[in-house]
Amino acid sequence: MDIKNFLETVPRLPADIAILVRGPHGIGKSQLFRQIAKGLGFADADFIDRRLSQMTEGDLLGLPELTDGITRFAPPDWYMSACKAPKIVLLDEFNRATPEVMQCGFQIVLDHELNGWKLHPETRVYAAINASPEYIVNDMDPALLDRFWTIDLEPTSDDWLDWAKSAGVDELIVDFIRQQPRHLRHTGQIEPGKIYPSQRSWDRLDKSLKHAGLAPTDFAGQKPGPVGMYAIAIGFLGFETSSALVDFVMNYDAQISAEDILDSWDNPVVKNKVKKLSADKLNALTEKIIDHSAKNSWTAQQADNLASMLKTANGEILVSFINKLMSTNRVDNLRLIHVRIRDLLMKTVTSAATKK
Repeated sequence: MDIKNFLETVPRLPADIAILVRGPHGIGKSQLFRQIAKGLGFADADFIDRRLSQMTEGDLLGLPELTDGITRFAPPDWYMSACKAPKIVLLDEFNRATPEVMQCGFQIVLDHELNGWKLHPETRVYAAINASPEYIVNDMDPALLDRFWTIDLEPTSDDWLDWAKSAGVDELIVDFIRQQPRHLRHTGQIEPGKIYPSQRSWDRLDKSLKHAGLAPTDFAGQKPGPVGMYAIAIGFLGFETSSALVDFVMNYDAQISAEDILDSWDNPVVKNKVKKLSADKLNALTEKIIDHSAKNSWTAQQADNLASMLKTANGEILVSFINKLMSTNRVDNLRLIHVRIRDLLMKTVTSAATKK
């Protein structure tokens, strides 16, 4: 499930249904739960985040106390607060806990109770784990998994881009991932000890570069690149992605995104960039626009801008673009463009047929 569907689905589930999210590190699982809690009306103070990997049985069960000659366990303050009032309890790193702590967590998930202390009926229990062969974790048996609504979270690059734009991540970093989404997160085999990028590392890099006065936007198109940017980046992203990022920043004056054409075609800078593009680079630009079309419905103004740009292209690129646009099955976008360039397209096709 992607993040958009996850955020829409979880709040609809009953309070007594425990949620388990499985996914790779660095995708922001705990932050997503905080976002859900806020949407449900919980204050920050009502969100209880406990990492089971750092706990012992006593941290969950509490300590024994003598009351009226009877020994009982007094639960820790965070658990008692979730018994007295509605809270969100996140049991993070569930499968990194010891078997004893996992058993305590099992009772919380199964019965919303621990050692006789019942959670408030409106307290919600969430859990998050990393689950794949590269992690050193404990197995969660079927009896435990059966007590959760369990989902494998697979965020898309669009999920991250939406978050990054709202979070104020540097515009060049956002554009880099938009144009080269393969660098957002490593996929495939993991080499032990090697540094790879993740959604979390891009956020940390953005904060670190801004702190160092090296925000990529401030150095767009400068050659050589800013001293120190690569050195900081490799600690978060590894060598390959860091090299690609710095190269992107240094050559940003030649970069054009689909959004530049669709939303800013009237900008003389954008028009001048397009004018200087070679045929292969102009073709690459149309590929970006095709990718944009596959995921977005264009407005009439965006169609006007795109049509104006296409009228500056040669006939071969124009026909190729229309054929690719037809393959996306976005009839809405195709209609918007076709009505604007119909005469030019017909003229181009007729001219090509005459030459043959």
